Amino acid sequence: MSNIYRLQQQNQALTILNTIAQNLNKEVHLEKALNSALQQITQLLQLKTAWIWLFNADTKMAYIAAAINLPPVFEEKPELLTGWCWCIEKYLTGTGKELKTAYNISEITCSRLENLRKGTDGLRYHASVPLITHEQQKLGILNVVSENSQELAPQTLELLHTIGDMLSIAIERAKLFENSRQLGIMQERNRLAREIHDTIAQGLTALSLKLETIDAYLEIDAHNPKIPELVRQSLELTKSNLEEARRSVLDLRATPLQDATLLEALENLVEETINSHKIKVVFQPLGTYQKLPLRTEMALYRIAQEAVQNVAKHAAAKRLILQLKYQMDSVVLKIEDDGVGFDVASNLISSQGFGLLGISERVKLLKGKMELKSELGVGTVLKVEIAE
Repeated sequence: MSNIYRLQQQNQALTILNTIAQNLNKEVHLEKALNSALQQITQLLQLKTAWIWLFNADTKMAYIAAAINLPPVFEEKPELLTGWCWCIEKYLTGTGKELKTAYNISEITCSRLENLRKGTDGLRYHASVPLITHEQQKLGILNVVSENSQELAPQTLELLHTIGDMLSIAIERAKLFENSRQLGIMQERNRLAREIHDTIAQGLTALSLKLETIDAYLEIDAHNPKIPELVRQSLELTKSNLEEARRSVLDLRATPLQDATLLEALENLVEETINSHKIKVVFQPLGTYQKLPLRTEMALYRIAQEAVQNVAKHAAAKRLILQLKYQMDSVVLKIEDDGVGFDVASNLISSQGFGLLGISERVKLLKGKMELKSELGVGTVLKVEIAE
């Protein structure tokens, strides 16, 4: 083999690894990352079929986490994709020929299809690549099949082993992200419970005492001069508690972020707006994505949602730009449209400006900054900055 040919092969391998690595780095959710990776693997390595087994941490059972171009027999008989098989058993138990590296297609017979002919698309053998963490924790198996179940070249097997390491890292990262998201949700719920106890519950207790005092005075002397002052104090307490209750409800409305990052939620918002209204919406994520406190991400999403809906319904705009910029110590949300514009001062104090008042309230709760500029016949720019 000439040096030039060897160099070409190395360059090709590096290009494939770089493409797959970039693709994996774009996704933090496991299912999307693995399915996207399989598309790249089959396309770049010219493979026919690929699928990934992962092991459930609780049940210790294997399940198909991602697949591409599986034979139709698996759709007709989904039970074939459950339970144990030869490669899973050898991988987990370590008996016989343990899967320590990528093995060639001819060496591993698929025990799930051993006695079948119809609907298998000729699949009989597959190569198996172990997915293992740097601490030797067994995550799963990557199975691949070439055209006509032919053996893979040694260079391809070596490349698959490296890809397996990359997939293992991506799986670990996705699990860490999910754990941190769940921890953030739990911490946020605990924080809200503490706040409700410390503010609303105590406020309602104080209000109840005031009302009991007023009731006692009314029974003795309905004209007691202390009654008006007690009524005034009770009204203030009622108003304060209503504001606290509203703030808590704003924090709790986090459904769009339940199974998505802030960027994914905003992308979904843009897609929904485009489908529902005759307006071109452009989403521009800038800077490096950073996981923010759940309360901050919820507020940013709701601000964007309110602003986008206002533009779509009232601005008569043809184009809207939604921009989210991650900076060193803050995040900036910017919504800009080319609509009819409005008088900022009059809309903020009118009933029609309730959406803007809600946005302003959210920004204040997070101690952020809000800028609103609008010109009749030109459009509107809303800019919100929240410190991290």
